[in-house]
Amino acid sequence: MANTAPTLKQKAHQLIDHLPDDATWKDVAEALAVIEDIETGLAESDAGLGVDAAVLRKRFGLPE
Repeated sequence: MANTAPTLKQKAHQLIDHLPDDATWKDVAEALAVIEDIETGLAESDAGLGVDAAVLRKRFGLPE
């Protein structure tokens, strides 16, 4: 089966299409930054670089 993952251009179009009509360039930049952060985090997780939630809870003194 062929790779059907959207291209960067398609993702950019989807982002723009989901923003409100009165969106600013700042809104576009912030949305792009969020997407980039999420994709970076997912790639790090896939590479085994993540930290277990229980470890983070303990580190920050949060209940488990």
